[in-house]
Amino acid sequence: MSGVAAESDGYPIAMLAGKRVLVTGGSGTIGSRLVERVLDMGPAVVRVFGRDETKQFYQRRRYPGRSDVRFLIGDIRDRDRLTRATEGIDVVFHCAALKHVESGEYNPFEATQTNVNGTQNVIDACLAGDVETMILTSSDKAANPTSVMGASKLLAEKLVTAATNYRGHHETTFASVRFGNVLGSRGSAIEVFAGQVAAGGPVTVTDPSMTRFVMTIDRAVELVIRAADVAHGGEVFVLKMPVARLADLVSGTIETVARQAGRDPSSIATETLAARAGEKAYEELMTQDESARGFDVGDMYAVLPSIDVQPTMSAAYAKSPVAPVGSYRSDAAAPLSTAEVHSMIAEALKDWSMGRSPGA
Repeated sequence: MSGVAAESDGYPIAMLAGKRVLVTGGSGTIGSRLVERVLDMGPAVVRVFGRDETKQFYQRRRYPGRSDVRFLIGDIRDRDRLTRATEGIDVVFHCAALKHVESGEYNPFEATQTNVNGTQNVIDACLAGDVETMILTSSDKAANPTSVMGASKLLAEKLVTAATNYRGHHETTFASVRFGNVLGSRGSAIEVFAGQVAAGGPVTVTDPSMTRFVMTIDRAVELVIRAADVAHGGEVFVLKMPVARLADLVSGTIETVARQAGRDPSSIATETLAARAGEKAYEELMTQDESARGFDVGDMYAVLPSIDVQPTMSAAYAKSPVAPVGSYRSDAAAPLSTAEVHSMIAEALKDWSMGRSPGA
């Protein structure tokens, strides 16, 4: 699906026009916003695939009377169901995953079943259905993983990259997109902080000096779509992201949500907790080893496979600037100012209400 089309509001406007699209995890924070944006691009149909019927019930109500969106109940652990859902599909955005670090530490096999086996099922369904493009949404925690969730997402990336080398006569383009914290996403730290502020506090935080890569939901979705447009097969696209201090994320959430809730921000206390299982003081989007295989493609770095690289891919990146050598870590980049972080938080939480994230 390579080639850059004309763009509008940051999106290649012709890329998905008339296409048949499947979004796994399509009722989640990223998935539901992705469905919304893809529908704006004039596809033939968008199939929303997921296992949560309640989320789908509310999501369906946003699109009354539309014939270009279909809702399918199913689990990516079920290969037969996926194969049926993928019939006739052109593009698959694979967003379904178990994503909570602490949950993965206590339930490692469940994370493996979904993030690893489930991803292989999606790959197999794409090959069976001769899908044009499959994009996996991954996580910064896949770089030098210290948690089950991170390790399972790294394995998922490896499966997607390897698929390029055994696809046989199929022409499916496989690639992954790796990004950090999406502000205000369901179950994120920002959503937890927001709920605590709305309830009057205290806001519980581990180490205020921690740093995090951050971006808004809309920005994440924009770059996922862009990756699908420019992928050649086997890349891991690392999105360039600003860095924020945890202390500023907390203060920004307090400032925004307290005012929404009619509370005085200065009345909200904070409480320090011990670090949770698998939690890191910084985040890493690209390792030093990966940077040696990386190319700068504007909003992203494209990391080429460590295994056999297809000649067409080598040629495609021959004129692209190489990525800076070294790990891409949040503690090595200049953080946003407090004011900039507060502005991002206000934008991310503009539609927030107690118990419901912007992507819910």
